[in-house]
Amino acid sequence: MGSNGSEAPHYLAPQVEETVKIVVLGPFGVGKTTLVRAVSEIKPISTEERLTQAGEAVDTLPDLMDKTTTTVALDFGRLTLSGNIVLYLFGGPGQNRFRFMIDELLRGALGAVILVDTARTAESWPYMDRVEEAGLPYVIAVNDFDRSPSYPEAELRQKLDLLPSTPLVQCDVRRMDSAKEPLLALVRYLMSRLDPEPAS
Repeated sequence: MGSNGSEAPHYLAPQVEETVKIVVLGPFGVGKTTLVRAVSEIKPISTEERLTQAGEAVDTLPDLMDKTTTTVALDFGRLTLSGNIVLYLFGGPGQNRFRFMIDELLRGALGAVILVDTARTAESWPYMDRVEEAGLPYVIAVNDFDRSPSYPEAELRQKLDLLPSTPLVQCDVRRMDSAKEPLLALVRYLMSRLDPEPAS
């Protein structure tokens, strides 16, 4: 069974033509694990561990006191689009002490989704920097939190210092249909960046 409750294949369908590695990044508690779980057609692999008092000295949890677990390595899921494109999703850790893993996760990726909480936009900047340094295209996905402020798109783009061409998507990562939107936006963005075939 897939995470959305429907029957899901364990193996790739024979009509699959393209497989794409996508990395999902963002700060601690922004919804990366939830997004991968929401959209994965296979049982996702997760490396979540319980937060403990021993980690309080290095894990700052302002406004996230109800969070009890954290990703210590990665999340992994799979999503088939249009029957012939498969996305392999790698969710990275969000805590500072695990950031050394991000460069490894970016190897071989074609693009990234960077999740943002509008209550703490600055915390997403290091992930944007890493992806830009790797030369990868990305989309910004604003996860809708009830407690977080809402901004007009132009103001949010300014806060994040986004290029006009960088896609910006609003989503609720708890809902499969909504959690898919940043991934679809990224695939469209990647396709739009492909060089047209030279004229003969």
